[in-house]
Amino acid sequence: MKLENLNIIIADDHPLFRNALRLALSNAFEHTQWFEADSAEALQHVLDEKDQPFDLILLDLQMPGSHGYSTLIHLRTHHPDIPVVVISAHEDINTISRAIHYGSSGFIPKSASMEVLEEALNAVLYGDIWLPKGIQIVPVSDDPTDKMASRLSDLTPQQYRVLQMFAEGLLNKQIAYDFGVSEATIKAHATAIFRKLGVRNRTQAVIALQQLEMDRIDIS
Repeated sequence: MKLENLNIIIADDHPLFRNALRLALSNAFEHTQWFEADSAEALQHVLDEKDQPFDLILLDLQMPGSHGYSTLIHLRTHHPDIPVVVISAHEDINTISRAIHYGSSGFIPKSASMEVLEEALNAVLYGDIWLPKGIQIVPVSDDPTDKMASRLSDLTPQQYRVLQMFAEGLLNKQIAYDFGVSEATIKAHATAIFRKLGVRNRTQAVIALQQLEMDRIDIS
């Protein structure tokens, strides 16, 4: 059975890669609606603004606002019905293992051929987990990064967005303006974020979020 009439999001900050991916897959997935996002914030806007269900998200771990695995964790918590496939230039076993551990339905190296990409997406859309050939997943230990991932999953979408804006260095009044709410509301969000992450202030909260960035994870 050929898959068609799908709604697929490509979340990657490189427009040439998004365009190439969409064009390459158009023949394999006919009559598909393609949506694009170049940041974690743009991805959330796409998810919020469209009323139709999405069939798949192709996710780059390192686009702006993602902080490594944080967007993947957020998606799996708040959009569990949408399979997520990570497409990344990082192809080491530890990156792949953590992506699967945090809920990705597949991991496709950016170096993969279009034939492999099509095979992978078909497998995931039919409900399977897809990995590159020869890959053996290694267990993810219950380390500080994993503990922080669990705490991050407790944040509501609003709290997660506020945390992202903390990481961008925005003040409470700037965040309040962007949300269209009072500063008191942002302070209430901040208090809840600190409690859920087990930290005492926004600096510690940002450091906690940064623990999920791939280049900061101790894989020894």
